[in-house]
Amino acid sequence: MTTVTEQIVVAALYKFTPLDDLEAIQNLLLAAARCASVRGTLLIAPEGINGTVAGSRAGIDALLTAIRALPGCADLKHKESHADSPPFGRMKVRIKREIVTMGVPDLDPSANAGAYIEPADWNALISDPDVVLIDARNDYEYDIGSFAGAINPETASFGELPDWLRRNLKANPETKVAMFCTGGIRCEKSTAYLKSLGFREVYHLKGGILKYLEEIPTAESLWQGACFVFDERVSVGHGLAIGPHRLCRTCGWAIEHDQACPRCVGEDPPGARPQPQS
Repeated sequence: MTTVTEQIVVAALYKFTPLDDLEAIQNLLLAAARCASVRGTLLIAPEGINGTVAGSRAGIDALLTAIRALPGCADLKHKESHADSPPFGRMKVRIKREIVTMGVPDLDPSANAGAYIEPADWNALISDPDVVLIDARNDYEYDIGSFAGAINPETASFGELPDWLRRNLKANPETKVAMFCTGGIRCEKSTAYLKSLGFREVYHLKGGILKYLEEIPTAESLWQGACFVFDERVSVGHGLAIGPHRLCRTCGWAIEHDQACPRCVGEDPPGARPQPQS
């Protein structure tokens, strides 16, 4: 895929935009990725595109050019990190009902998502005692790192979050809610959902945790721990350096390299945790 001296580029991307003829797009993207020797996973649905891919600098640039040629994707933004070895074994382009599964019909994140907050302004927002800070990710992600003071909804999948929000937040239009997730896509939907419930002041971290870790110096950061990522790196830290985690071979939980899995040696039975979901 790359020369021995060339570091692998890992690109995470998503875009909410109406897409038609998904089979034709699937074939186009598979051909473009194979031609560029890029591997990873792309999800396409009527609502847009989402995924993470890895390859050489030239290969990633070529695939991104093909993606930005799709309808509504010309302004697609992506986030980059690097790996020393290939994080993916093959290339997949999958057709789905949603590019991130929430199970709530008739949401339009492209028009109704909450207000973006730049990483440089995030600390000031979440330090406001009147702001309710919610981690929109799953329990196994929260377990290895989150922002100080963030609420953990203790969900095993993103599809459980709407029910948690309905049960635990009073739809008071005056309540200020800030949400965050790995790259931003889950917050696009979850903040749009909150607005559909009547919340007016809803914010989310632009570019997600990954952008925050990339831009905010460790000394100024309110992030604690590592950020779970859905590839063989398992986690990243400040500066997007690869973190100290691996996946338990028995149950799939993220644990530190020299740590025995607490899920398998403690009270929780092996296999209690579902495999990671984006």
